[in-house]
Amino acid sequence: MPSSSPSLDQLKRALAIAEQIQKLEAEYAALLGGKPAVAPTSITAAAKPAKRGGKRTLSAEARAKMAAAAEARWAKKGRGVPPLVKTARKKRVLSAEGRARIVAAVKARHAAARKAK
Repeated sequence: MPSSSPSLDQLKRALAIAEQIQKLEAEYAALLGGKPAVAPTSITAAAKPAKRGGKRTLSAEARAKMAAAAEARWAKKGRGVPPLVKTARKKRVLSAEGRARIVAAVKARHAAARKAK
């Protein structure tokens, strides 16, 4: 590949080929009713669909309205509070005795598995 810039004749020939390609694409589109193919290099940033960035958020007022509507729907069905409204539960605590029983059961299970091998 030559390192110098293309000559005027080469540029004219390239332009003629590009025009032929455009004519053939237009003819192809007319035959099949589709869009002519576009080279990936000709796609600009403006032609690409814009991506929507960020997290969508609702205002506190909108969330309150939605919660009230959900509660009203559930109340209408006679079911009480909707499942999304969680009440604070007391954290369950394992007693020392319960933990000791679990440890003993695990040890017995492991011993039986080793014996079976």
